[in-house]
Amino acid sequence: MSKIVSSTTRIVAGALLTASLLTSAAFAQQPQPIRIRGTIESVDGALLTVKDRDGAERKVKLTDTATITGIVKTTMADVKPGSYIGVTGQPQPDGTQKAIAIHIFPEAMRGTGEGSRPWDLRPNSSMTNATVDQKVEASDGQNLTVKYKDGEKKVIVTPETPIVTFVPGDKSELKVGAKIIIMGASKKEDGSFEATRINVGRDGLTPPM
Repeated sequence: MSKIVSSTTRIVAGALLTASLLTSAAFAQQPQPIRIRGTIESVDGALLTVKDRDGAERKVKLTDTATITGIVKTTMADVKPGSYIGVTGQPQPDGTQKAIAIHIFPEAMRGTGEGSRPWDLRPNSSMTNATVDQKVEASDGQNLTVKYKDGEKKVIVTPETPIVTFVPGDKSELKVGAKIIIMGASKKEDGSFEATRINVGRDGLTPPM
């Protein structure tokens, strides 16, 4: 009886391991969403031609229900304790993060992407979405302590750090010359991309994140 149980256990364990490996392999083969930053070169209905920051031309099809969000300039006065923000940063020798850019989330977007992860704006940059715990004036700018569920970071904000926030947008803003960023475009078999959300800088603003 024990031999039968043992054999059954090994068969079940083997089946579970095989299923896990197949699931992992299938996930690895799925195209991963990419970020597209660039300038709109042409608009043909829902199809945008975008020249990305590296000079490559991307064809991006917006879904029928795509969300358009405007990105506008604001100031550090709007970054307050309790604000939920995203910090694009680079590590400093003392362990702090120097803010390359900060974006303030509307309250309805609190919790979006909470945590810290590598980012592709610049080499060795990171993105930290977190709640401002403390804000302190400094001689060369301001210092923030931001907290997220797995930790916290000290952030140095200089007078040169761009500060932006999100506002509702519409399709009329998607015009030639507009600067955009798509956080998660899906690549199609023909090499084009599909997007369910697009962020557009207003008044010539280049999204700094």
